[in-house]
Amino acid sequence: MALLIAVLTLVLLVSASTSPAIALSLNHYEKTCPDVESIVAKAVERATMKDKTVPAALLRMHFHDCFIRGCDASVLLYSKGNNKAEKDGPANLSLHGFYVIENAKKKVEAACPGVVSCADILAFAARDAVVLSGGPTWEVPKGRKDGRTSKASETIQLPAPTFNISQLQQSFSQRGLSMDDLVALSGGHTIGFSHCSSFQNRIRNFNATHDIDPTMHPSFAASLRNVCPIKNKAKNAGATMDPSSTAFDNTYFKLILQGKTLFSSDQALLTNPKTKGLVYKFASSKQSFEKAFVNSMIKMSSLNGGQEIRKDCRVVN
Repeated sequence: MALLIAVLTLVLLVSASTSPAIALSLNHYEKTCPDVESIVAKAVERATMKDKTVPAALLRMHFHDCFIRGCDASVLLYSKGNNKAEKDGPANLSLHGFYVIENAKKKVEAACPGVVSCADILAFAARDAVVLSGGPTWEVPKGRKDGRTSKASETIQLPAPTFNISQLQQSFSQRGLSMDDLVALSGGHTIGFSHCSSFQNRIRNFNATHDIDPTMHPSFAASLRNVCPIKNKAKNAGATMDPSSTAFDNTYFKLILQGKTLFSSDQALLTNPKTKGLVYKFASSKQSFEKAFVNSMIKMSSLNGGQEIRKDCRVVN
């Protein structure tokens, strides 16, 4: 309960936005669109039944949205004219599942036109994605507005899979997120898939001394080299983030300790005493991880700097 009260009073300024921060509340749509969350949950569930990669895609989309200009659904905007939108920036080219949010928005608009932002729908969908994967649930604070600006060039602000611990820390702290949040939110890597390009740096020509990243388990590195050959012709070649890639669990943290995670940024969590301690804690207790993940998701998703309620998530009003 204390957490929910804290959330109600949580107002965060977004560094990348000039808009005033928007206060979020748990009962924002109580009178104006009471069924919104069940409408979105049904849309996410329907899509997941047809494609089991949907939950990981939606969770990642929400992260990528929140890290640029706050959680304002700017990642959903399509490029138009001379403006190349976020979704077409290099870091976002592998995002998918946009249709799930667009379908949910259509259903929500039919029930309560002009009331619910695309940013809130994406925040609900990310929560639903975690729940459908067997993870925890939480009350999503509501009342985000949708942004009117989306620039592909700004996606260089996203934390990269090649980041070391100081780069990760800087990226998160610029958004008001702590080292605890960094480790908890990295746990989102327990679901999903990665293309070879995101971890190629660790399995070949790692540095002047080592061909393979020495922190990587040798047999794991060998298996990745098989999946990602030098002359990689397969466009979608890659690996699942962990063996239970559709189950939201704490396997990811156990894999870090075994040297069996894909990204440099995952392994980097062991290079700082604070983050290393949290990796050990979450590896030994799924419950501790889930509690921390929920707190950090609420904190991250409360960053908002939007201006309007879009009628169509793909275009500004």
